[in-house]
Amino acid sequence: MLGFNTAGNITCQHIASFFLVGIPGLENFHCWIGIPVCLLFVLTLLGNSVIIATIKLEPSLHQPMYFFLCMLSVNDMCLATSATLKMLGIFWFDAHWIDFDACLTQMYFIHTLCIMESAILVAMAFDPFVAICIPLHYPRILTTSMMTKLGLLGLVRGVLMVLPCPLLTKRLPYYTGYVIPHAYCEHMAVVKLASANTLINRVYGISVALSVITVDLGLIATSYIKILQAVFRLSSQNARSKALGTCAAHVCTMLVSYTPALFSFLTHRVGKKVPPSVHIIVASVYLLVPSAVNPVVYGVKTKQIRDRLIDLFFTHKKLPEM
Repeated sequence: MLGFNTAGNITCQHIASFFLVGIPGLENFHCWIGIPVCLLFVLTLLGNSVIIATIKLEPSLHQPMYFFLCMLSVNDMCLATSATLKMLGIFWFDAHWIDFDACLTQMYFIHTLCIMESAILVAMAFDPFVAICIPLHYPRILTTSMMTKLGLLGLVRGVLMVLPCPLLTKRLPYYTGYVIPHAYCEHMAVVKLASANTLINRVYGISVALSVITVDLGLIATSYIKILQAVFRLSSQNARSKALGTCAAHVCTMLVSYTPALFSFLTHRVGKKVPPSVHIIVASVYLLVPSAVNPVVYGVKTKQIRDRLIDLFFTHKKLPEM
């Protein structure tokens, strides 16, 4: 779709909408691809809702770690929703067109929520660090006020860091390119279609990505180095196992979240020989799979949540005496 801008005797056709391809090369399989996408979306909404409800109903789970887990669950549901609905529209209803401003809005929310996800994972690494390394100061450090401030800090960071992306993208002229070889509006995929020099956009985009990955992974790595040092100073094997067990769910979540993110980031910039379909699938996995897997990981790995879920869904009934 095209809009018209007139300057003197020159008429320029400015793109008013973009065409999202979906997964290039696999168009004939879109209907089938939509099935696992829909299942992941349903699992995300259901699993994270159960986690939030469980934590709210169980007083023993009203602790900092589970407060951060609730934040992660809400963020995951928002992230999955911002991407999945349009993807399902493409796969099942051939709804490929998206308005220019709607595309920028989707791009903004997806990238903001991704950065918020990373910030929450940092906060979740801070919790076991305080609990294991300086346990006597745990109640004084991780207060409700501190948790709220950490959550707001992650939100503000994401909002401010991503805000220039749609603003810089909107100023670019789009005259000929309107086909986005992607399943959602990803920043660089949109920028590449511009009919102008995009150096500022590319430099800012990679700067944000590198700064978030470097800072957040650096903080998480530092926390776990300190945790391991403290754990291996413990004399009891049982105490060491229990301390490491508290970190198991968080480590699994980080692996699920950061591995596809790093792979997508690297292949998008240096993997020139990687097929476009692989790029898109990995980018979609990064958004959909962690959001669906996180509640499963915490439901299995966290004893308090697991026990509460068993109590909720498998009530014990006494058999009548004969």
